[in-house]
Amino acid sequence: MRLDWISSILEERFGHKFYLTQVETQLCFYLPGFDEEIVFDALCPAFLEATSSFSCTIWDAKSEGWDSPLLQPLPAPGLSELPFPLIEKTPRGFLVHYDILGLTYWMLTRQEEVRRTDLDVHGRFPATASHAFKYGYLERPIVDEWLHVLGQVICKAWPGLKLRTHDFSMKVSHDVDSPSHYGFRSWPGIVRNMGGYVLKHGDVSGALRAAWIRLNTRSALYPKDPANTFSWIMDVSERIGLTSAFYFICGRSMPGYDANYEPEHPAIRSLMRHVHARGHEIGLHPSYGSYRKPDVIKAESDRLCRIAEEEGISLPEWGGRMHYLRWEQPTTLRACAAAGMNYDNTLSYADRAGFRCGTCFEYPAFDPVAGEALALRVRPLIAMECTVMDQVYMGLGIGEEARAKFLQLKEACRAVNGCFTLLWHNTQLESKAKRDLYEAVLH
Repeated sequence: MRLDWISSILEERFGHKFYLTQVETQLCFYLPGFDEEIVFDALCPAFLEATSSFSCTIWDAKSEGWDSPLLQPLPAPGLSELPFPLIEKTPRGFLVHYDILGLTYWMLTRQEEVRRTDLDVHGRFPATASHAFKYGYLERPIVDEWLHVLGQVICKAWPGLKLRTHDFSMKVSHDVDSPSHYGFRSWPGIVRNMGGYVLKHGDVSGALRAAWIRLNTRSALYPKDPANTFSWIMDVSERIGLTSAFYFICGRSMPGYDANYEPEHPAIRSLMRHVHARGHEIGLHPSYGSYRKPDVIKAESDRLCRIAEEEGISLPEWGGRMHYLRWEQPTTLRACAAAGMNYDNTLSYADRAGFRCGTCFEYPAFDPVAGEALALRVRPLIAMECTVMDQVYMGLGIGEEARAKFLQLKEACRAVNGCFTLLWHNTQLESKAKRDLYEAVLH
């Protein structure tokens, strides 16, 4: 099953059905009808383990006549040194002395994260514990870089074979944690908010705004609610030809961490209809405590599907992202598949932006514990705005330093003709500075 799954990854990437056979310590890569083959003779056992404690070196592709998409030497996890040459021509094809396909499997399946206990306060495997962070390649699509090299080898092994081409793209999504600052708060909460606002700002009229918004959030969100940036988000997406995805919380599995709205509220239903009418996407944001509970994710997915059906909302695909980016591999992966989701867009680290899966291409999910493919697509998330901006994470603020980091990641995706996926919360667009940064990243 593992080799069949890797073959499916290669077919999506290159457009041809290649076959793989493993004989002891060698993996043979061939195309029916052709005599030539590509042989990988340095398989790395660590790529089948949940570990971050192995070596990493670099390979200068240019020095051996190969092209590197980022125009830099490629990180080569799993080895402390590489033979020269790394790729050799043989009478039967090519011999590759690095386990490119093993690396692809290890990164895409998140084998590294299985049963790990070095987690953060939210139960998440942090970037700082990863091999990619330790060896400085987290901000590079390392799998895509190595598959780019493999594509060149394929073209030399089978001259005239046309490989599938890909175009750079962007996808932007928004977790609806707080659709309104005040519209769904309890009245005791509103009173406390008003008192705190007066003490902090000495502004009674500003404090009264909270009560006014609470009173006027009925059949729709109050237009001047500072968190109600949804129409503006869709305006921006439509100007540049993007479709925004809005992920709604449909459960309260952990008090204090989940949303304070119910998806059945008339104002939320109105928002969903408005998003759908403009051609944008509705999706699921499973609640904080659900990531290890398949039955909870299924119930929340069913709840959103029921509301969507009642509102006449139909979608060609159904996906979402876990709240707080909480993830346990492969438990959460299997739960999302069992809930009937078509894709998941969770896999980025909360503490560092970059390529958690080593790729910016969507791909079919695989459970490395059960050793089976799942009916779910993994859509890697490259950057969450809070990860880059907030002091508790990368702390780059909302100025030029943050803008440069977002664009660096975007350009890395462009270099491999992949997809730059961005998460930006509706509540992180309340100031002009944040809106300007958001538009600068997308344009």
